[in-house]
Amino acid sequence: MTRWSESKLVIANQISTDFGEALRGHPAKPEVIDCLNAERPWLIPEQADVLVTIPYASWATEEARIAGHDLPRLKWIQLFSTGIERMPAWLLRDRLVGCGRGQTSPQIAEFVLATMLMREKRLDQIRARSLKDWVKTPIGTLEGKAIGILGFGSIGEEIARRARAFDMNIFACRRGEWTSTPEGVEPLPDPAAVLAVSDHAVVALPLTQATRGSLDIRVLGRAKPGLHLINISRGAIIVQEDLKTLLDEGTIGFASLDVTDPEPLPASHPFWKDDQVFLTPHVSFMGGDPFGRFLEKTMSNLTAFVMGAPMQDLVDVERGY
Repeated sequence: MTRWSESKLVIANQISTDFGEALRGHPAKPEVIDCLNAERPWLIPEQADVLVTIPYASWATEEARIAGHDLPRLKWIQLFSTGIERMPAWLLRDRLVGCGRGQTSPQIAEFVLATMLMREKRLDQIRARSLKDWVKTPIGTLEGKAIGILGFGSIGEEIARRARAFDMNIFACRRGEWTSTPEGVEPLPDPAAVLAVSDHAVVALPLTQATRGSLDIRVLGRAKPGLHLINISRGAIIVQEDLKTLLDEGTIGFASLDVTDPEPLPASHPFWKDDQVFLTPHVSFMGGDPFGRFLEKTMSNLTAFVMGAPMQDLVDVERGY
């Protein structure tokens, strides 16, 4: 790609009016069209060269899937999220797709450490509200425990960095090749091998056709007895009925689920009242300033796009991440 030599660059902004105003301040002086209809985000101006968007729930509807229309000028889509599973295939096909990889990894890693500390230190059980609660309940430690990380990308790296500070033994697997082995991390061949040696295990895999439903009873059943399973990725990676079975059997001791399939779960789902399940409403990414980081990345990628230079964190659409 060479320097941008076509007519004035047009960006369709689906983030916010403030975000659009910031984009207008880029040295390329793009024309920014605010398109803030979250219910029908596929209504993209035909003159748009760039789309900056959020994976709204509406992107995953049947209406969005069949709404594809000709956008001959659209060359690059910049997503706030890391995952692309909500986005319709027609929109991503034959275009550059940037993602939000790494923007909220520190916050998610902190959340993972919090769930492990809560489990080991039994913070929900040892609080004393009266004299009758003044009982010294045995608590555990992270020191010397094994953490397994399923999917070693940006989130996995941040989790491992924090786990090292707690002197944990770290095991990990990833779908791609290991070009190097991070300090203190022992690579293992697959999720089953990681689960078999872990006291705590974190699901940090992307949701793709290959990973959907991949953590079933055959894989989860290999877990070290009493495993604490943490999912901060996507609910559909785990077969929830199989997880329930293994929780009831005691093979898996506890599950911290920030994501489920669907979200939220139906009111009758057994996880709501299961003492072995800690449910949170998909909040692990919160905290910090993710939109500030997203703006920095978008502005940097915009400069690279205009200059024909390499861009950050492009998605391999065929692989799904």
